[in-house]
Amino acid sequence: MRRTSFSRAVIAVARKDLRAEFRSRLLISAMGLFALLTTMIFYYTLESRPEARRAVLPAALWVTVTFAGTLGIGRSLAAEHDRGTLDGLMLSPVPRSALYFGKLAVAWLFTLIVALVVTLALSIVFNTNLLRLDWVLIAALGTLGFAAIGTLLGSMAVYARSRETTLPILVLPVALPIITAAVNAAHGVLDNQPFEEWIAYPLLLASVDVVFLALAYLLFDFVLEE
Repeated sequence: MRRTSFSRAVIAVARKDLRAEFRSRLLISAMGLFALLTTMIFYYTLESRPEARRAVLPAALWVTVTFAGTLGIGRSLAAEHDRGTLDGLMLSPVPRSALYFGKLAVAWLFTLIVALVVTLALSIVFNTNLLRLDWVLIAALGTLGFAAIGTLLGSMAVYARSRETTLPILVLPVALPIITAAVNAAHGVLDNQPFEEWIAYPLLLASVDVVFLALAYLLFDFVLEE
């Protein structure tokens, strides 16, 4: 049987997941609603502390993205596992790493959309302009790393008996460097600090992204087999 090329396999897997989501719209709706509700919780809990609102915006964004992203990745993989399509993909004549990068592309897209929606919501309710190129770049780097580690560990947790609680327990400690670097970088942007004072954090994000992607490429075959 002829093996499909790597790039075509990645595109095919991503396209399949996107088509499935566009038909149901359950996943992005759940992630978006969760993100907006969390934003409003931050707003109302800080209503009597206007001096603290600006300082918590980066943390509010990444707390929301972290939990919404974990929810989305977990539900997506669990649905495929329950339908048996994950086993079918494993039997297809495509590189296993292509399955990973196809699913990563969709997870990154949805997580980045959530980050942008939360950014817009925070800009409106806190009357602060966050729709800036440097803020969006940090969001893109942070969500890429988070989606990379979430997709890898989610592929492991989907076979666990209590997968709803297993995935957050696995993901959150490993994703801590990403969240910390993203929050610190966002603080630098929000406080209009000189570029050289916070450039180390985006560089750290990019480095962690490369490490996680390389590890996933090397380990995904073993993750699926186990």
